[in-house]
Amino acid sequence: MTPVLRVAILGAESSGKSTLAAALASHFGTVWVPEYLREFVDTTGRVPREDDQYQIALTQMAREDAAARQATRFLFCDTTPLMTAIYSRWYWNRVDAQLSVLERRHDYAMTLVTAPDGPWEADGLQRESAAVRQTIHEQVLQMLDERAIGYTLVTGSLEERLVQAVRLLTFIH
Repeated sequence: MTPVLRVAILGAESSGKSTLAAALASHFGTVWVPEYLREFVDTTGRVPREDDQYQIALTQMAREDAAARQATRFLFCDTTPLMTAIYSRWYWNRVDAQLSVLERRHDYAMTLVTAPDGPWEADGLQRESAAVRQTIHEQVLQMLDERAIGYTLVTGSLEERLVQAVRLLTFIH
């Protein structure tokens, strides 16, 4: 059986991660892992506190592992613990020690970063502003560069992003 290749889709708020993950999963006939944070906010009716961050990242990873058992060829992951840690640094100026361990386990066959080049859209409690989105985007790129994690920035409309990602994924074996 061919191992499933995990593809991390990172990006700031309102940059199209979920839309791209769903479109790629549909294109390749596989599954994707939605961002658990969205469910957390919907179920608790609040934004996370600092002490929620580790559990959010842990749940995201557990769901990723469960989905990997159902995936074929690729598993598209809408966010990773790395994004949770970036937001922890943004809101609380630090990362919990347990979350720090999780964020360093960035073990993906490919990392795609969604550019914040579309309109910013409010989404209930989760999103702040276009300015914060741009700052977080810059922090994502800086973190990936600092950690020497290769990534591809996908830009443009969903169709353009899909073409860019599919072209790259076609060459992964």
